Amino acid sequence: MDKFQNVLRFFMNQKATIGYSFMALLTIGGERVFSMVSFQCPCNHDQNFAYGITFLLGPAAVLLVLGLFFSARLWRLYTGCCLNPMKLCPRGRCFGCVRVLMSIFTGACVAPIMWLSVALLNGTFYECAVSGLNDNLVVDLFCKNKTMKCREELARVPCGRSKLTEEDRMDLLLMFRAQSQILGWWIIIIAATFGLIGTCYTNCRSQVSYLQLTFWKRYVEKEREHFDTYSVEYASKLAERNLKSFFENKDPELFPFPNHKAWEEISTLYTFSRSEQYYSTLHHYVERVDRDFAPEKRPVMDMEHGIEMT
Repeated sequence: MDKFQNVLRFFMNQKATIGYSFMALLTIGGERVFSMVSFQCPCNHDQNFAYGITFLLGPAAVLLVLGLFFSARLWRLYTGCCLNPMKLCPRGRCFGCVRVLMSIFTGACVAPIMWLSVALLNGTFYECAVSGLNDNLVVDLFCKNKTMKCREELARVPCGRSKLTEEDRMDLLLMFRAQSQILGWWIIIIAATFGLIGTCYTNCRSQVSYLQLTFWKRYVEKEREHFDTYSVEYASKLAERNLKSFFENKDPELFPFPNHKAWEEISTLYTFSRSEQYYSTLHHYVERVDRDFAPEKRPVMDMEHGIEMT
């Protein structure tokens, strides 16, 4: 039993690494499926570039949008800011909002960067896109010291239907693939370098020690887990209380529940301060001496937003 708990604890501690590894495997698998099943280069000057660049950048754009769409931090920051823009800058600290937005965007860029890296290392989409360029500099680069037939047949090279000799065709394919793989490795190197620089800068500017920062991250994870558990539990109790009142045709029992103002306060951005060492907005709220203990009086459904408000 102890060994099982140690193994489970190890996997829990490596959630981020396992998650990124799983994402990488999905990206590689998705790229291979796109290459073998969906991708068919048209092999003509008019469509090659648009077709190849769409397959190269299109999935990356979709992954970026999905990464932002499924970011809980983004929706926590954005929800209600149209009605109350000051939620983005609590206490006038707009830099904290910008920093959080950058962190959210950086996290959402992980999957697109993985896709671009894998797609470029494979080279299929790049070959199709570049072979359709009509720019003289590009054509001169690939067809240098070759006949005019190279310029005419360049768009058909990725399909194997060109009238060039097999040797010339293989030379062009190897050149396409080499350029694609160089770009792929440069993206990996630049992303890794910026990731290292960003981590070093964040840790260097940290107001707490490494051990306290580790504890802080663990606390935030556990608070989120317990919040989800308590949310399900209290939602179930409230639903049971309301249904019981309806079917038994009597007034509902008193139900302690945070008021609207309390929900707003624990949903704001949290910025660490040495003078007030709290680990989250919830922690800061429950430790306040002027905390408002007035419960929600009468839940009313707001039809526009579908939320309960006083």
